[in-house]
Formats: sequence, structure tokens, C-alpha cells
Amino acid sequence: MAEQAPATVFLVGAGPGDPELLTLRAARLIAQAEVIVHDGLVSKDILAMASQGAELISVAKQRSRHSMPQEGINALLVKLALAGRSVVRLKGGDPFVFGRGGEEMEACREAGVPVEVVPGISAAIGCAAQAQLPLTHRDAASAVSFVAGQCKGLTDQDWSGLAGKGRTLVIYMGVATAADIADKLIADGVSPAIPVAVLENGTRSDMRTLRTLLADLGDMVVREHVKSPALIVVGDVAAYAVAQDVLTGWAAQMNNGAEMHS
Repeated sequence: MAEQAPATVFLVGAGPGDPELLTLRAARLIAQAEVIVHDGLVSKDILAMASQGAELISVAKQRSRHSMPQEGINALLVKLALAGRSVVRLKGGDPFVFGRGGEEMEACREAGVPVEVVPGISAAIGCAAQAQLPLTHRDAASAVSFVAGQCKGLTDQDWSGLAGKGRTLVIYMGVATAADIADKLIADGVSPAIPVAVLENGTRSDMRTLRTLLADLGDMVVREHVKSPALIVVGDVAAYAVAQDVLTGWAAQMNNGAEMHS
């Protein structure tokens, strides 16, 4: 009897939460999949698009607490594909932007399992759009960088030159380390008076956009009870966002601070 060919693993970006921001291909694959292995941040509305008979497997990750380690997820995807089951690995945002899609792709390749990547709207793009915050702007920023705020060894990461005049820095997974992030940037020479926006629950009905200055970032996260998922955007572009200014005298302080990093 001929050996069964492995099924293809589809690494699918679910976007930042709103089902209407899915690509057409992502929606079709979700509806057709036998098995969906999904992140915890994938919204219930998106999971509801799966067929009635689909098996849904959650591999939710939280800070320092994973329901399944990454090696286990890799092995699960390979096992399902080798059994001939059509599997969608559904990831929040885009699979290749802090989604560990590269690791899962490598595991599939090494096992001889075909793999395809379906891009999704990353959290930075989707959340910024809803907040009307342009990540680049001819008058404010000609470069944008993405970093992870809870990667291994935050203090060892070199962010020099990523934030400041003419640049936008977008920080994923930075709520728990917000105070350390502010200290790190200020120590690297970024003005304490540079605008910062925090985008909480981006693209969802309960999204909040809060704005302050870098020096106040850590205190503001505590004061306003900011919870993940949330992005931190550091740069003059934050001034364009439709946001709630949560620092007393924010406008006056920002204007005073403009001279500090002009």
C-alpha cells in the first residue's frame, strides 16, 4: 500500500482581531480546515468561521505561561499533517511578525511536510489604522521599527537609533515592561518628552488609544489599568492619533518638549 502523502500546513495570519480584516484566502482556509491550531488572541468571531466538524486546538500563550511549548506546537503540526489532516495554524496578526511562524515553517520543512504562509494584517498596521495614527509621515517620521518588549533579555537588546526625531518605534508585548522600556529609551538618549501612544485591544469594539509622554509611560500603564493585548508607539506620529490624552497638561508639556528633541 502506498504511503500517504502529508497534508499541507497553512500558517495563516488572523489579523489583529476584527474578522473583516481577514484576507479572502484566510477566510476560505479557515472554513475548509479539518483542524485549526490557534493562538489565544484569535477572536471568537474568527473561530466561529470554522466548519461545524472542525477540531479547534488552542495553544494559547501568556507571559511566562504557555499551554503548550513551542516545540510541542511544532510537533503537533507535523503529526497532523503526516496523518493527512488539513490543518490551519491560525496566528494573531501576521505569522512572520513576532508570531514564531519561521520556527513552525522550519519544523515542517525538516519533516518533509509542505507548508504555505498566508499573510495577515499585523497588529501594528491594524491598530494604527483604527487609531488614525500614521506610522510614517512626511513631516514626522521616515522610518518605522518593530521590536518585542518581552523578548529574552530586554536590557541586552540594542534599540539605539530606533526611536527619536524622524523615527517611529512600535513595541509589541510591552505592557508588563513599560517602565523598563521608558527607562531604557531615555538612557539611550530619547527625549522624555517625546509623544507615546498605547493602543489597547486594537481593531476591536473596546479599543482604547491613550496618549502621554515617554517619561510618564510606566506610570500611565499602571494608572489607566492598561491590559494586554496592547501596542506602544513611540514617536512624533503619536500626536496625530485620535486618542485620549491622559497626562495632565499633556499638550503644554509636549510643546515644551518639542524643543528638547528638535
